[in-house]
Amino acid sequence: MDATGEKYHKIIERLESLSDPGAIEGMAGFGITPGKAFGVSIPELRRLAKESGRDYDLALLLWENNYRETRILASMICPPDMVTERQMEEWVREFDYWEICDQCCMNLFGKTPFAYEKAKEWSSREEEFVKRAGFVLMARLAVSDKKAGDDVFEQFFPFIVRESCDARNYVKKAVNWALRQIGKRNLYLNSKSLEAANELLSIDCKAAGWIARDAIRELTNEKTIKIIEKKARSKKINPGSKT
Repeated sequence: MDATGEKYHKIIERLESLSDPGAIEGMAGFGITPGKAFGVSIPELRRLAKESGRDYDLALLLWENNYRETRILASMICPPDMVTERQMEEWVREFDYWEICDQCCMNLFGKTPFAYEKAKEWSSREEEFVKRAGFVLMARLAVSDKKAGDDVFEQFFPFIVRESCDARNYVKKAVNWALRQIGKRNLYLNSKSLEAANELLSIDCKAAGWIARDAIRELTNEKTIKIIEKKARSKKINPGSKT
């Protein structure tokens, strides 16, 4: 057995030792419904990932195992610079519940060179969790890409508006998430996000209305505005200017 195989088997043994059937039952109540799971918490998985380190071959083995925990671990230890577009397409097609979608996007896909294009491309797809992945990427990039200019995020608004009538729960929540996170980057994008939200209010569909009202409530909240202004001051920029 090679070194990768040894690491893989040690991880499986560790997951088995941490297995918690009660946690699996609890996860179902939050819509976490993998076909196979050990019931190991995310903090425990992060500890395992830190111990393992980045390892592309190990990540592929773990993904193929198809347990909730092995797939989340795969997203944590896979080196983003080694991920191919083909791999992203193969993995995203296998998303079948919201947690693996979000974990994979936040831990891995959002750090790849393909993140922005996949955010737009996947938001146009029909499959529920592929479409969700597109909007989760938008939300993640709005938080994590500190150097991106405002125009990078303005390009997402047409996709948000276009897909706002998708009433599927995990899609509309991700559309809302993307809109809110973009609007919290700075005051300029806050105003642009509110413009988009008001456009949604003019659309005659329940999902768009819910997305808009929820976003407006958060983006006009005094606490939210103060956080945006404080963030701008720490960067020594005008919070109301286009970066």
